[in-house]
Amino acid sequence: MDFSDSSTFSTASGKDYHYVVLQVTLKEKFLGTGSGNLTELEEAINHQAQKGYRLHTITTSNGGSKGLMGGDRIQATMVFEKVI
Repeated sequence: MDFSDSSTFSTASGKDYHYVVLQVTLKEKFLGTGSGNLTELEEAINHQAQKGYRLHTITTSNGGSKGLMGGDRIQATMVFEKVI
């Protein structure tokens, strides 16, 4: 997983700040319910934990649909705090 991909992850994830803000786009499955890429969210959280950050806050917002067969998009914005 490339955490510097600005369309999926904030570029701030590569810097050593006290707080880091990341945004992950969750894509709704075409058939059924739930997100088709929860592993990306899990990987982002675990990647920050390995760097010494803990998840402080997470919010979500509906990003709309990407077309007839694309499914909905949900933006998950996460704030991580450096563990001192």
